[in-house]
This record gives sequence, C-alpha cells and structure tokens, in this order.
Amino acid sequence: MTPFIAQIDPPAAAPLIVFEDLLEKTGLPEGWIPVSSSLLLALTLILAAIVGNLLTKSLILRLVKKGVRRSRNTWDDKLMERSVFTRLSHLVPGLILYYGVLLFPSDALGHWLQRLALVYMYLALAFSIHALLNAVDDIYRSFSFASSRPIKGYIQTIQLLLWISAGIFALAGLLNRSPAGFLTGLGALSAVLMLVFRDSILGLVAGIQITFNNMVRLGDWIEMPKYGADGDVIDITLHTVKVQNWDKTITTIPTAKLIQDSFKNWRGMQESGGRRIKRSIFIDIQSVQFLDDSLKQRLLEIDWLKEYLEERGSEIDQWNAEQQLGGDCPLNGRRLTNLGCFRHYIEAYLHHHPKIHQSGMTFLVRQLAPGDKGIALELYVFTNDTRWVFYEGIQADIFDHLLAAIRWFELRAYQAPSGSDVERALSGQG
Repeated sequence: MTPFIAQIDPPAAAPLIVFEDLLEKTGLPEGWIPVSSSLLLALTLILAAIVGNLLTKSLILRLVKKGVRRSRNTWDDKLMERSVFTRLSHLVPGLILYYGVLLFPSDALGHWLQRLALVYMYLALAFSIHALLNAVDDIYRSFSFASSRPIKGYIQTIQLLLWISAGIFALAGLLNRSPAGFLTGLGALSAVLMLVFRDSILGLVAGIQITFNNMVRLGDWIEMPKYGADGDVIDITLHTVKVQNWDKTITTIPTAKLIQDSFKNWRGMQESGGRRIKRSIFIDIQSVQFLDDSLKQRLLEIDWLKEYLEERGSEIDQWNAEQQLGGDCPLNGRRLTNLGCFRHYIEAYLHHHPKIHQSGMTFLVRQLAPGDKGIALELYVFTNDTRWVFYEGIQADIFDHLLAAIRWFELRAYQAPSGSDVERALSGQG
C-alpha cells in the first residue's frame, strides 16, 4: 500500500450493510449478495461523482464566470478562454470517488476503484495545469516585448515534462507503487529516452539560442529558400516555426533548422526605416554622344540641370583653353556627354524626391560595365517607407519618370528585339 492510496476502514462500511439488507429482501441467492452490494455501491459512488461534477459546473463555475465578466483584469479572461476552471472542476468527481471508497470493506473492488479515481485526478490536474500554461502564454503575448522574447517553446517543454510526470504518477497509482521506482527505471532507459525526445531537446536548445541571440521574433519577415519560406513569422513553438508566405500559404520549418541553416531576416531593414532600391536602366550604347549646342540648349531648360551645365561647361571650357585644346573635333579636349548629363539629372531628381533617404544611407547612381544589354545605370538608394506596397509604388513612379525622360537626352533604352521588330526590319519598315 503506497501513501497515495487512502486506507479503507472496514467499520465505516455501514452503507454496504444497508445494500446487503436490501438485496436479501429481494430473494437474491446468498452467494451473490456481497458482490452485488459492492457493485451497487460502486455505481452509487459513480452516480454521486457525476452529480457532483454537474453541480460544480452549474453552480460554482457559473459564479466564477460572473466574477470574471465583472473583473477589469484581462488575465482571468484568458484563464476562462483556456477552460482552466472547467478542467479543475473535474477534480470534484475524482475526490468523491477517492474518499467514497472508504465506505467499502477491504476488498479488491474498492482498491481498484480508488486507484482509478487517483489516476483520474492526476489526469484532471495535468489537463488543468496544461491549460493554465497556455493561458500564461496568452497573457504574456499581450505585452509589447513578447514578440521579441517568445516563451511558447519553453511552455511546451514544461508541458512535455508535465505529461511525462503525470504518466509516471498515474501508472504508479494504478499499480499501487511508488513513483520513485519508475523514475529509477527511466534512468536506465536514458539512452532510449534521448533518442525518443531528440527533436524536443534540439528544439529546446534552438529556442534558447534564438531567443537570447534575438535571431527571430514574431512578426519578422524572413526568407529561407531551402524550405520555400518567404513571409512573416506567425508562431514559434518547441518543434516548429510557422511562416505565412506572401501568397498566404503556411511554411513550417523545424526550429532547430534556424540554427543549422542560413536564412535572411528583413527586420534590420524594417527597423532602419529605409528600404533599398537596386535597379538599373540599360542604355543603348549607340545612342551615347557628346553634347552639341542644340542638345545643350535643350537641356538648359531643365531646372535641376541648368546650374550643373553652366558650372561644368565653364570648368571644361577653361581647362581646354589652358591646355590649348579645341577645334571642330569633339575628341580634342574634354566634352560633356548626354549619358553623363542624364546620370547627373537622375541624382538631382532623387535628391529632390520626398520619399528617398537623403542622409545616413547609401545614395548612389553609378554606371556599370557595358554588356550585351548595353550600359547599365544603376540606382542604389533607399526609400523612407519600408511598407511593401508603398515601396513598390515609389520605385515604379521613379522608373516611370526616368524611362520617359531618357529621350529628352537623345538616349535610347535597350530592349531586346521582339518578333515584330525583326519582321519590320526584314520588310524594310524598321
């Protein structure tokens, strides 16, 4: 007999004698009376447990719910949503059965009924604590700092240990043995347990590293092409990290893989307040030329380019005069080109753009090496709005304007010939 099983006192079995007297009056054979009276008492206790559970839910739980609704606190609402009080109410029928067995004489049925009641209470208590831990996680998530320090992985670890403990205590109560003996046996099976709970251990270690190194938070935009993940982190658990992709699909990544493999976190971009534009306009090389007087006069009409052309033109003319270079050949001395003027215009246009970061972040308009697509003028700047939809709109507006302005400089954007271009060329129309 373990200390977990209450001792049954035979003199307290007066109700059983009452049942036996009633069964004797029915004319039941004498050999059947003890067994029948024990079964009848067991059914009575079970019925009493059911009635006790119903009364608890209809009276006590109703009062608790009213108190929660009137309370201004939010944490008790979380406890109610997670059914913590409802699951605790299941302890009442277990207690009725457990102590009601004291009405039995010291027989096998009474002991087994008491063991089952003990197992039931262990499980009810485990379910209650499990729900309480979920409520704790819900309450924790209501704080602003919860997204950077999620605790769901730790909650799940505690819940795993809780169910292991509940299983050990339930089995010990069912077999009427001390839990210490089962724990000793589990120590011998530690290698097997390490194998069984390998993923849980790896997930726990990864969760600790992710939290303390601040690698991933709830709401972070991450990219992990290996697993097809590109979207916001919506959940971090002991075993998995859930990512809602931009197409609204859900990708599940093992938590340990965030430590083992590389991934891109866009949080730095979002926190910096700037999002990069890195895109090129390809210029047809054959359209690049020196500025002649007519083109220069045309470009002087551009407000953002007028000062540059005057200052730069004076500087070049002075240098050519000092070097005694000039003449009709444009290759003698230094000359402005339409491509250089267009590049300077892009810089001026972006400097006056209200949605472009003007300081603290890279601001660059550069010419890349010529290739089979012509000369690439690359814009490497940052917008001051990191929201995806607005960022795409800003980027599109900028390139709409520049592609329309390119002809003003007598430049041509490169475009690979299409079938209609080839057809016009062959027919002599191009």
